[in-house]
Amino acid sequence: MSTNVAEVLENAPDRVIPKGTDRGVTDTFFYDNKIVRDFGIATVFWGIAGMLIGVIIAFQLANPDMNMGTQYTTFGRVRPLHTNAVIFAFVGNAIFMGVYYSLQRLCKTRMYSDKLSKINFWGWQLIIVAAVITLPLGMTTSKEYAELEWPIDIAITLIWVVFGWNMFGTLAKRREKHMYVAIWFYIATFLTVAVLHIVNSYEMPVNLFKSYSGYAGVQDALVQWWYGHNAVAFFLTTPFLGLMYYFLPKAANRPVYSYRLSIIHFWSLIFIYIWAGPHHLLYTSLPDWAQSLGVVFSIMLLAPSWGGMINGLLTLRGAWDKVRVEPVLKFMVVAITAYGMATFEGPMLSLKNVNAIAHFTDWIVAHVHVGALGWNGFLTFAMLYWLFPRLYKTELFSKKLANTHFWLGTLGILFYAIPMYWAGFTQGLMWQQFTAEGTLQYSNFLETVLQIVPMYYLRGIGGVFYLSGVFLMVYNLYKTAKSGTLVANERTEAPVIVPTVSNNAGHWHSWIEKRPTQMAIFATVAILIGGLVEFIPAFVIKSNVPTIASVKPYTSLELQGRDLYIKEGCVNCHTQMVRPFRSETERYGEYSKAGEFVYDHNFLWGSKRTGPDLHRVGGKYPHSWHYHHMMDPTSMSPGSIMPAYPWLFEQEVDMSTTEDKLKVLKKLGVPYEDEYIANANEELMKQANGVAADLAKEGIEVKPEAEIVALIAYLQRLGTDIKVKTEEVVE
Repeated sequence: MSTNVAEVLENAPDRVIPKGTDRGVTDTFFYDNKIVRDFGIATVFWGIAGMLIGVIIAFQLANPDMNMGTQYTTFGRVRPLHTNAVIFAFVGNAIFMGVYYSLQRLCKTRMYSDKLSKINFWGWQLIIVAAVITLPLGMTTSKEYAELEWPIDIAITLIWVVFGWNMFGTLAKRREKHMYVAIWFYIATFLTVAVLHIVNSYEMPVNLFKSYSGYAGVQDALVQWWYGHNAVAFFLTTPFLGLMYYFLPKAANRPVYSYRLSIIHFWSLIFIYIWAGPHHLLYTSLPDWAQSLGVVFSIMLLAPSWGGMINGLLTLRGAWDKVRVEPVLKFMVVAITAYGMATFEGPMLSLKNVNAIAHFTDWIVAHVHVGALGWNGFLTFAMLYWLFPRLYKTELFSKKLANTHFWLGTLGILFYAIPMYWAGFTQGLMWQQFTAEGTLQYSNFLETVLQIVPMYYLRGIGGVFYLSGVFLMVYNLYKTAKSGTLVANERTEAPVIVPTVSNNAGHWHSWIEKRPTQMAIFATVAILIGGLVEFIPAFVIKSNVPTIASVKPYTSLELQGRDLYIKEGCVNCHTQMVRPFRSETERYGEYSKAGEFVYDHNFLWGSKRTGPDLHRVGGKYPHSWHYHHMMDPTSMSPGSIMPAYPWLFEQEVDMSTTEDKLKVLKKLGVPYEDEYIANANEELMKQANGVAADLAKEGIEVKPEAEIVALIAYLQRLGTDIKVKTEEVVE
């Protein structure tokens, strides 16, 4: 019996020809491969873009000339573009590609709605384009992995809902009653990312391009790293574990090693992961109890993480001979191994004695990229190599090229990670080194930076190797597609209701596996507990953030300067958190107190020190030092790798936003007087004229309205609300 596919798809793509068989009534229907292909192409395109930007910023740290002398291409503005492009564009599209392919086959049905699939695809691409436009323009919240401004946050929410609608609609009409383990992870991913994004994106708009976080200081930091850590957990980990559970058995032609282990792995992972965020804030102003919770659950996280790795690697039992010849399996084995290494290192880094050395150094950069390049990158490459021949009904163009890509990628990871580990160990120890006389061995912070510049070059070379392999993959996939024909609508047959054939059909957990609603409810409860236990005391019990009477809101000029600091991405290289270590109080001054940040929307504690901490920089240098340092950093710090910011001396502060900014902050609890808000720009100019007059005394003529004046005012304010040590901070 012949069927007109186009006519069928237009009228009823999911149910075409019911007919009787010895298994009962079956349906002929069509899987949607076109949406999988589209997400695959987007994955490759944005992967190249994100990795190319990564190579550029790697060399920017080694050579400031690579910043290219424009305000749109500095490290501070482009670095968040790299992270967003790799995480949400490359990995995000890979998630959608894998889910849209596997979910249809696991549910024995076409996706719930072709229209929703297309909205998901084009909406996600437009969000990425919006990030590409806004981040180099300096439109950023500065919050790690959540830098995009509020209109884009709303768009992300809407498109994520479309994805969930399509996924749960597909589950509702599935022919396979049992939900395979991969689907559990897809459900947990959708629900948790939704909760993370909505809670962390609580912000109040000033205008279309600017907002302030609804949280301040310590509370903002807690929410942000609850989000940041779990963005890694539930966007870079759980969906990829689901994809591993689907694609690894397919590629190896072996069943998953242990069903029971997958149950333990899933529930323990999603419950424990959500608690671990505070380990990013050890030795900071976060209350000790919250830090301790983060440490305890981070150590516990090792068990379920390695349970997933073991389940993956043991799935290859009896198939290791294939690994030698099949590039797809090579990529998968290294990906799972990288996952195991990264999830061992994470708990280790949460130990306070290790964290004291590693935090704020390139050790953390190495750790993150072992996961990103190894786990996410290699598993994505494996999926692409496995999918394209099947989508186009042909053979992979060249296994030799795929193997070459594998070795280039592996070499790239080694050239990236090893120098960054070396740099991290070196810098972390140099920061804490004292002489026999009891003074800092390296009192000039720049000494510790210049020591590791060669490691930055090696890291860049590793990125070039890795990206070269991706270009080989693009050629290989293109030739594969050219040799076949896309099966946009793949015809298949399945019983109307597929009987459960699992040997574990009588297991208690099968009650949940057959019911998406119950699965969603239990998963949501599991991920909410940890967040609530951490948030409720932090927000309700005032003693967690003791106030300091001398801490006052920023002046209107200082606030504009702070927003320029955020716009230029200074927080990417400078922290504002002096930890209670002798080495840090000797170098920077009094350690940071929770009450100093009560008016900071958003918090700016930072996560990496490529330059020195700035929390106590206020009053340490004259205005002229900051002026010359921003114009030409090497004039004040010979050998500095910081780029120059000449546009700050030409551009004027946008004073049309001053009053609106103060009004929004007042709504968020900052105690600005109405009279001060009404005269905000007059107060701004009064202080700006004072800064300009001080500069004029040193022979520097500058317009009071210039952005550099506002930035200097902000820097001179930092850390001056409480009494600090008088030792000079040296870069």
